[in-house]
Amino acid sequence: MNLLFGYRIHPTARIGFSVICPKHLEMGPQSYIGNLTLCKGLELLRMEESSLIGNLNWISGFPANDDRFFSSEKGRRPELILGSNAAITTRHYIDCTNSVIVGEFTTVAGARSQLLTHSIDLYESRQASKPITIGKYCFVGTASILLGGSALPDYSVLGASSMLNKAFAETYFLYAGNPASPVKSLSQDMAYFRRAKGFVH
Repeated sequence: MNLLFGYRIHPTARIGFSVICPKHLEMGPQSYIGNLTLCKGLELLRMEESSLIGNLNWISGFPANDDRFFSSEKGRRPELILGSNAAITTRHYIDCTNSVIVGEFTTVAGARSQLLTHSIDLYESRQASKPITIGKYCFVGTASILLGGSALPDYSVLGASSMLNKAFAETYFLYAGNPASPVKSLSQDMAYFRRAKGFVH
């Protein structure tokens, strides 16, 4: 690993013409960040081997050491973690006020999806945040919205333009709609769920 400003970047990792300034950056072998992507306000951006963040993404968080907001949330982690061979394609908005985890071999596909970990707690009249978890070998369709506290289980598909607002647990399912709900089971024999390479060309 190359160590620069406390960052751990593998010699085979690449960053395009982008502004990437989390407090801690870890990029594994063959990981890649494209052009015109902004990453700021995170404690940690971790990209495992062969993971990818494409062009024109906006990734932001609210620093953990700033107590103007979220002071009641001890242990809040403003971070984005991509498993090996995971991909975030292009023109997505990722709010990492709390943790966002994208599992291995998962694709946040298309464009204009929003992952929003924070909102306003109307009962308490204050800002609040919850993590978002996307399992391994998942496919998130274009223009989807995932809200804080939601979870997409392993080997699942979130249909295009869906809104995920809760944590599901059943694998090999298509979830879709607004709000998203289980629509139908998926075959475990789908090649997408068994592939050994990450980004689908």
